[in-house]
Amino acid sequence: MSQRLQENRMSLLDAARAVREMAYVPYSRFKVGAAIRGASGAVYRGCNVENVAYPEGTCAEAGAIAAMVAGGETELIEVAVIADSPSPVPPCGGCRQKLAEFGRHDTPVLLATTEGATLATTVGELLPGRFDAGHMAKAE
Repeated sequence: MSQRLQENRMSLLDAARAVREMAYVPYSRFKVGAAIRGASGAVYRGCNVENVAYPEGTCAEAGAIAAMVAGGETELIEVAVIADSPSPVPPCGGCRQKLAEFGRHDTPVLLATTEGATLATTVGELLPGRFDAGHMAKAE
């Protein structure tokens, strides 16, 4: 990995780390932060937001994607997710599909723990065989 790409990933991870502290998690106490970089280079952040009426909460990845769309972008080029866990936490199934909606197969995803463990993957590796708009080509 190039030095510049590594620095960009770390700044994205730093953004995810900072927004993680804003998570609203009175029930699980499990804070998650996510940051995505849009095609413009802008960084959008999201944290998980719980609700007493499970499963009405919002995942960090979904929050970051919503912020990106609200910011006028619909393409993400990089993702970072961080949580205080024994190993890097992958996105849930729904968030994998959301990431696939706005990212490409080879979009890099960096999963991390607050202790410094990381796992580099891609949207395609997280969701092989994804459902996409091409599957609806015959819809009338």
